[in-house]
Amino acid sequence: MDKRFWISGAAMTIAAGLLGFVIHGLLLKPDYAALGPIMRSDADSAHYMFPWMLLADLAYGFGITWIYRQGYTAARSAIGQGLRCGFAIALVGTIPMFLIYYAVEPMPGMLVAKQLAFSTAQMLILGVLAAMLNPAPKPG
Repeated sequence: MDKRFWISGAAMTIAAGLLGFVIHGLLLKPDYAALGPIMRSDADSAHYMFPWMLLADLAYGFGITWIYRQGYTAARSAIGQGLRCGFAIALVGTIPMFLIYYAVEPMPGMLVAKQLAFSTAQMLILGVLAAMLNPAPKPG
């Protein structure tokens, strides 16, 4: 793992955290508040947020970087490969996760639809960012 991997992983971690905050901390906050006691209160969640969200964002940042770098094809465009990577991550992680949550938790269908849409968009953006941060190796 070279210097670019570590830089990409760190940048992707920050991007994952920012996008997650926009999606779940801003866009979906009213939906979550309407759930009542299913979700942790702001006071209760305060001491969980930093360590566990940081760990999750590190997993996204370095995991997506690693997966993108493993599946790179020189003959294809970086943007297309980034979208392919993000979509693959959504298919094996994001989409099943929210569908499973919907099956076992009393979540409103509209909230789950928003989670699926926003979080899939997040993975697509992160895939493209991984592509931009990890350009094709120069021949020669």
